[in-house]
Amino acid sequence: MRLTDVIVDCRDPEALAAFWCEVLDRSIAARIGPFVFLNRVDGIGIGFQKTDEPKAGKNRVHFDIRSDDPAAARVHLEALGASYLPEYAGGGFLVMADPEGNEFCVLPEGPFELDDEGRADYLPRAL
Repeated sequence: MRLTDVIVDCRDPEALAAFWCEVLDRSIAARIGPFVFLNRVDGIGIGFQKTDEPKAGKNRVHFDIRSDDPAAARVHLEALGASYLPEYAGGGFLVMADPEGNEFCVLPEGPFELDDEGRADYLPRAL
């Protein structure tokens, strides 16, 4: 078996796909029924499926994205419609939410340390 796609349930697949196209520098590959798929990179696809159910609670699965400068990425992501989630700041990770509230982490490109509790320390203190 192999993983081929990650599918995100959402109210507006077109809008959410457009957001993630900008974030990940991908384009839309297909629109099939209630799905919008981004082009594959390294064999993994991302799709957005229309659902009328609202998001409830914390995601059980989330994206981790990498950036040379997570603080600058935060500014760019907010300009695209993402939101910073300060309630996760204690863990030392930069946690954002996409326009439909799905959480994702912005990590540095290089390695970073985690303490015994799993907290990171790669962000400037002012963030």
